[in-house]
Amino acid sequence: MNREEAKDLLFKYVKGERYRTHSLMVEAIMRKLAEKLDPDNVELWGIVGILHDLDEESCDWVNNPPVHGPTSVEILKKEGFGDEVLYNAILAHNPLNGYKAGTKLEYACLASDPMSGFIAAVAKVYPDGKVASVKEKSVLKRFKEERFAQGANRSYMLAIERTGIELEDFVPLALEALVEAADEVSL
Repeated sequence: MNREEAKDLLFKYVKGERYRTHSLMVEAIMRKLAEKLDPDNVELWGIVGILHDLDEESCDWVNNPPVHGPTSVEILKKEGFGDEVLYNAILAHNPLNGYKAGTKLEYACLASDPMSGFIAAVAKVYPDGKVASVKEKSVLKRFKEERFAQGANRSYMLAIERTGIELEDFVPLALEALVEAADEVSL
């Protein structure tokens, strides 16, 4: 599977623009992390980002959180895409389904998912609303404010440290990734 095939699959199953944008944001962060942690597998890491929420509109994850992730894996198997590495990374982004992250790829997905939304929330408080205006210190300051972006799970974002990357290094990396992807994801 390549990026275009993954995007086609995402667009087949996910119709909401917000969810599509989120998936492409996670892809950008995952690709940037792969450049640092696993440069031979940048494409795979990006595909994980694109497909991590493939089941967003296909299952009732709000009322039944454990189905989020396993439903994506079922869709991918039905479509004949992926392998255990991809499936496990997708499962790992939602520990509520019972699968616990154990590899750098899995921890990266777990951390990148909420970080993408968190940075987008920080951008919204800037006058122009653009991620390019966001400063690293603003993200780190807001990270400490429990009332800010309460839906962004800080413990999941801190899982990045299991890859050997500290939060203080993850934030500028994620910002750079999102600035680079800004045109595609309208940031």
